[in-house]
Amino acid sequence: MLGTVATVLAGLIGVGIIVIGVLAFWAPQNAAGFGIPDTPTADPTFRAWLTVKAVRDIASGLLIFVVLIGGSTHLLGWFMLVATGIPVGDALIVLRSNGPRAAAYGVHGATAAVMLVISALLLVS
Repeated sequence: MLGTVATVLAGLIGVGIIVIGVLAFWAPQNAAGFGIPDTPTADPTFRAWLTVKAVRDIASGLLIFVVLIGGSTHLLGWFMLVATGIPVGDALIVLRSNGPRAAAYGVHGATAAVMLVISALLLVS
């Protein structure tokens, strides 16, 4: 039962990150919600970097589905555990850039915590 719930939650994380990536890819100027203050969204070079992040997000979400479809619950758990490093890294980037702690902890940190719980549930099921 917990494994099924965790698998569904992993799928929702995959869908969510794909949606975030697609939206940022098509409108990188609107992707400044990442949490870094004073982002020069009008700068084409900066928008190119946001597009890189968008592609990373889309690929990360798709990888969750590849493991979900082709792997075991245990493998998905390990994948989600390793992937937890992405939102942790994002939170550290926001904090290092003097971004709002609400974005660092409330968005990226909360995502990491949810992913950690999901990975634990998958690994014990």
